[in-house]
Amino acid sequence: MKKVSYFILFYVVILPLSLIPLKVLYILSSIIYIFLFYIIKYRKRVVEENLRNSFPEKSNKEIHLITKQYYKHLSDIFIEALKMLTIRKSNLLKKYRCTNPEILDKYYKNNQSVILVSAHYNNWEYMVLSLSLHWLFHGIGVGKRMTNKTFERLMHKRRTRFNSEVCYNDNVRETINKYIETNRPCLYMLLADQSPNDRNKCYWTRFLNQDTPVIYGPEYIAKKYNFPVFFYRVNKLKRGYYSFDIIPISDNPQSTEYGFITQKHVSLLEEEIKKHPQYWLWSHKRWKLSPPEVLYQDSFKA
Repeated sequence: MKKVSYFILFYVVILPLSLIPLKVLYILSSIIYIFLFYIIKYRKRVVEENLRNSFPEKSNKEIHLITKQYYKHLSDIFIEALKMLTIRKSNLLKKYRCTNPEILDKYYKNNQSVILVSAHYNNWEYMVLSLSLHWLFHGIGVGKRMTNKTFERLMHKRRTRFNSEVCYNDNVRETINKYIETNRPCLYMLLADQSPNDRNKCYWTRFLNQDTPVIYGPEYIAKKYNFPVFFYRVNKLKRGYYSFDIIPISDNPQSTEYGFITQKHVSLLEEEIKKHPQYWLWSHKRWKLSPPEVLYQDSFKA
């Protein structure tokens, strides 16, 4: 019965809403902002605490302003994720474009798969949807499974309608090996700013003024398969419009020292967040883990 109700919600409410022009949907975004910021105060303490710890030099007035800007952006991201379900290909490419796609051309010509790593900064759903539109690679977004399996299947269908693929952290190796066996070059998109589950099996660094655990997955995959790694930096041009740049991290990951790739993409992300802090996902409980007595990287080096 629950499954039927989810289907009704998706096809009778969510999809029809998605068909409304984005200019109209942004009115709904403004309502959502008021609801999140002023009424239910969704994770407001988490957001403010994260901002204060990350920017101790900023005044309360500045923190309050960034917090308001963040909730406005978060509301827009929610609406844009809704629009993503039915957006046309031509419109998507107008709203989400790459400034230097040619940087990856030689890897495709050499039949070499690559990794794009970034974070929940600006709009990431448009990237998943458009992976196979910017390049000739087979685009694969790597993520976490949803708790609701019915919604996961419904979302998967909409996210992959432009020939991108979505795989999950529990079957990413299987997916990679499948395409290696079939000799098909792929572009793997990974978001690496979630909080790891195990404080002993991650990379620890200083990030935004705090000891921070970072998921080691992108570097692990890059080193195991020697896939070149790039950071993609998303810039918000105006409401609903984004561009992104491809920034090289390593052409030969197996030749790099432990932590080089992870530290590099973390540093690039930190640089962007400091420029425009309102565009990162501050409501995520990013710093819930404390460092272990012996860091994993220290034992690795030993």
